[in-house]
Amino acid sequence: MIPQEIIRKKRDGSALEAAEIAAFVNGLAEGSISEGQVAAFAMAVWFSGMARAECVALTLAMRDSGETLDWGELSRPVVDKHSTGGVGDNVSLMLAPIVAACGAAVPMISGRGLGHTGGTLDKLESIPGYDIQPSPDRFRKVVDEVGCAIIGQTANLAPADKRLYAIRDVTATVDSVPLITASILSKKLAAGLQSLVLDVKLGNASFMNDPEETEVLARSLVDVANGAGVRTSALITDMNEPLADAAGNALEVENCLAFLRGEKRGTRLEQVVMALAAEMLGAAGVAPDRAEAEAMARRALESGAAMERFALMIRRLGGPADFVDRPETYLPKAPAVIPVPAGRDGYLAACETRELGMAVIALGGGRTRPDDRIDHRVGLSRLAPLGTKVEKGQPIALVHAADGSQAEAVRQRIASLYTIADAKPEPLSVVRSRIT
Repeated sequence: MIPQEIIRKKRDGSALEAAEIAAFVNGLAEGSISEGQVAAFAMAVWFSGMARAECVALTLAMRDSGETLDWGELSRPVVDKHSTGGVGDNVSLMLAPIVAACGAAVPMISGRGLGHTGGTLDKLESIPGYDIQPSPDRFRKVVDEVGCAIIGQTANLAPADKRLYAIRDVTATVDSVPLITASILSKKLAAGLQSLVLDVKLGNASFMNDPEETEVLARSLVDVANGAGVRTSALITDMNEPLADAAGNALEVENCLAFLRGEKRGTRLEQVVMALAAEMLGAAGVAPDRAEAEAMARRALESGAAMERFALMIRRLGGPADFVDRPETYLPKAPAVIPVPAGRDGYLAACETRELGMAVIALGGGRTRPDDRIDHRVGLSRLAPLGTKVEKGQPIALVHAADGSQAEAVRQRIASLYTIADAKPEPLSVVRSRIT
């Protein structure tokens, strides 16, 4: 099939056949289609959109452009979760061992930080020795023995998506719902999942801040994944403030350990983790209903079983054997730690969450270019939740920086990102809706 004819057909608003999409993606992966043609195809999709059947075909073709994993030898049901990203979103670190402790297998293939959002792999690389790129055999063995493993994408997993995404990034076509959908799902489906749960963020630090657009994306992801044969549901969750009370790589790992020790009860973070755990266990068929699924997840947390799984995962993937017992020995510490004082008496009413994430990048905790090195020590901790009553001068966060001058500059920036009001704000529901 001639690539320009496929481009023309989509440009003119016609639906593409699955064979046409497969041929184009095959050429994309092999390199026989030029960058100009790929860019034209992406722009045609951006303008004309795709029907569900087209998006399913695009997702499956990109999935099949490289290696696909098969977990048929496992006795556990295979399930995973994907988040569209936010600030202080370290959910995967706790969620995978909780779900594994309840009897499911979680082969979680995660990514690095993107823009203001933190990356799960960057957080795990705070742990000395942790191997984010194990051999396929080691990955399978860890999932089999532990029940979970969190690693990075291999070069052979959905390679067509890598090339398409790189071109979308420089052609203003990143925000196409069909292309976002196929990009996310092709990698997840290549991981051999039987079920998938999506955490789609809504708020001032999310990819989309419009409720209708967020629901359109969530619905597209759910419909296409189900159409591709993977049982999928989505939760739309709030991202108008950091999810954890820490933002930054080593700091979020510390936060994870505190969570697994049961020290984050009653928080927004706990609500999201437990809701996603219940959704995953229900989708995997481990629990008969969501109420029992959440009860199972809580028992795994409170009994210490989830912490045991986390510790074993770290050990099996090359981290220290005593990491969870002595994290202070291994996690890097920032030389300068200073408080951010409240500017006046009142209640924390709002914050510019995206800018908090950008402040972490300014400290060196994220990237402005793909080849930037990350300082795993830096970030923010003890972030007071919205609704907290404060007095002038009371700390609302701690800045962890490489030196005092950097810490002082970021402290002033952080203070300006919070709105303090006389009245306590109405709390926002952290789990907004569920889409099946």
